This record gives sequence, structure tokens and C-alpha cells, in this order.
Amino acid sequence: MLTVANLGCERDERVLFANLAFTVAPGSLWQVQGANGSGKTTLLRILAGLNGDYSGELQWQGKVCSEVRTEYQQSLFFLGHAPSVNRTLTPLQNLRWFCALQGFADDAAIHAALNEHGLRGYADIPCYQMSAGQQRRVSLARLSLTSAKLWILDEPFTALDRVGVAELEARVSRHAAAGGAVILTTHHPLQTQHPLTVLNLDALRPEAA
Repeated sequence: MLTVANLGCERDERVLFANLAFTVAPGSLWQVQGANGSGKTTLLRILAGLNGDYSGELQWQGKVCSEVRTEYQQSLFFLGHAPSVNRTLTPLQNLRWFCALQGFADDAAIHAALNEHGLRGYADIPCYQMSAGQQRRVSLARLSLTSAKLWILDEPFTALDRVGVAELEARVSRHAAAGGAVILTTHHPLQTQHPLTVLNLDALRPEAA
């Protein structure tokens, strides 16, 4: 699926990571670990094609990502650590916009996604009137509306209650079990039935060698 070869990145003349090499196979669940400032978010943004300041190579299905950019972008879903919702819009309007970017319109699917993520009855309430946890759920509802095989999630459990955390753990496990792949960061101890691969950036820092 996704192959990373000799990946390196510097920030402010400091090496965040170097010579990273790993393959994210279908059916795999990855957790990127490391202290604050270790480069977790930077790595995820590189993998998502949002940061081009790196050395090394990324391959998607055996082809260099930069050469199959459109195919790669259509195959991944990226969720940053911010809620990524327009607070002046309703959940329904936010997700209509997301669906339009995916090339379809389906209000029934949107309502079903909101229901799945604990937002039944909130479709028409402006997001600024919602709690941080509810806004996070609006963002996560996109997981039910995307056909992307690769999910890249940066701190997706932020602001969720225990029920929301358990639901999301189950969701990422199901996606991997169905042949998708998930790469995520979290400070939350993951409780998942699916095998988990941990990539610890602290252990891979040049000075740690």
C-alpha cells in the first residue's frame, strides 16, 4: 500500500527524524509515538502530501507518490488535530461540503453518519453552539462518508468522552480488519482488538542511536 524509504526531515536546523523506512500494508493499524516536538504531526503531514519539506521517497502501490498524486490523494483521508469544521455552518452543511469534494451528494448518508457518531438531532444546529467533543464528532463523521483505503489521523481522540473513544477505537479496528490501513497519533492508550504496530520517533532519533 504505502512504502516509506529513507525518509528524513529537519526543522529549525534540528533533525526530527532520519532514514525512516517502513511499509503500511493493507489491514494494518499504526500508532506513531513520541514526545511533543518529536515530529509526529510533521510525519503525518508528509505522509498525507501536505508537507513537501523532506528527503527520501514515498511510494503508493509501488509508484512514487509525486507521480500518482491524484490517485494517492483520492485514496487517503487525513484528519488533523484541529476539529476542521466551519463553526458558522451546521453539521449537515459541513458534511455536504465534504461530500461535494468526494464527488457525490447524499443527505441520507450524511444523516446516517451523524447518527453513527452520536449526533442524532444535531444536523441543523450551528457548530459554534456545539461542544468541542461534538465538533470533533462532526469531523469524525467523515470517516463514514469516505471510501479512502488509507486513514491518517492526528490525535483523533481529542475532546471525546469515553464512549466516543471506544467507538472510534472500534471504527479504526474495523477499517483495518476490512483491508484498509490506519496511521494515527494519540496520547491515549489504545484499546483495540486489531494488531497494532508502534513507530516510536523518540527511539529512532539520531541522538538516540
